[in-house]
Amino acid sequence: MATQVTSEKLGTLNVYVQGELHGAKAVVLTVHDLGCNYAQYDDFINHPSMAEIKARTAWIHVSIPGQEDQAPDLPVEKHENYKFPSMKLLGEELVCVLDQLKVAQVIGFGEGAGANIIARFAMAHPERVLGITLIHCTGTTAGFMESMKDKLISWKLDHIGMNPTAENYLVLHRFGSFDKCEDSIKQMKTAFKDHLRSGINPKNLRRFVIAFMERSNIVDSIGDIQCPVLLVSGKLASHAHTVNTLEMAMRKKFENKKNVEFLECDDVANVLEEKPEKLAESFQYHLQGIGLGKFLLMLLFVPSFTQIICGNHIRKYFI
Repeated sequence: MATQVTSEKLGTLNVYVQGELHGAKAVVLTVHDLGCNYAQYDDFINHPSMAEIKARTAWIHVSIPGQEDQAPDLPVEKHENYKFPSMKLLGEELVCVLDQLKVAQVIGFGEGAGANIIARFAMAHPERVLGITLIHCTGTTAGFMESMKDKLISWKLDHIGMNPTAENYLVLHRFGSFDKCEDSIKQMKTAFKDHLRSGINPKNLRRFVIAFMERSNIVDSIGDIQCPVLLVSGKLASHAHTVNTLEMAMRKKFENKKNVEFLECDDVANVLEEKPEKLAESFQYHLQGIGLGKFLLMLLFVPSFTQIICGNHIRKYFI
């Protein structure tokens, strides 16, 4: 169900509700990555390994301004008194979504830029968040080389539109730099590029890229997060090193060291796309860890184990 939420500082936000909000055992709030929108989570939520969780939860998908499919151009900043929101403001204002939909608390879920926004929301409104799952989350500011790449990409998006340079940058951002030969990975990259060309407004995407490029550091204040955190990364992800930096900061600054768990998948760049069953498994343990697992039936997985680093130990969950 599509709806709209108004914020004094953000204007109108398009929100997509999946499931019955007030009949669900838990509500999950998602924010998407660069070059994506709420539809990026469809395949994961509808994956067979998510069936039991999906049946008992509702999902609120927040679309960053101007990132919907076929979205019209956002107002021009210089001439129409409009400024695209910062990552900090986006995170802080997500509380408007909860207030207007009359949802007391949520579980945050985000990937890439969306994960950074979810982390900021948890820092700004700890009383509204039960737990957060952060996939490929960056906590530091953009480095020099990243800034230079982003400036080039934003210029081309504004002056040329969607182009091979921008496409390749966004593919690198989501799928890493390793050229894997599996047909399934090639299909994922092709589908992502096709969606960029046919669905995403390049001028609006440029605004989101700039906001991400100009993000402030959250590592220094990461201890403000009070809820359990599931960090997720593929070892081949382009931002894997920054996820490790954020993990170390959390272990140092969290009062309760057990509040951070880290799922790291070998030979994977995009965990959400390449290993949805592993992410679903870890997400269920995350729900159980914050006291929501009692209403969920245990999922049926092929016998294996998932390795999750927790506190100073490595937990191996045998299925």
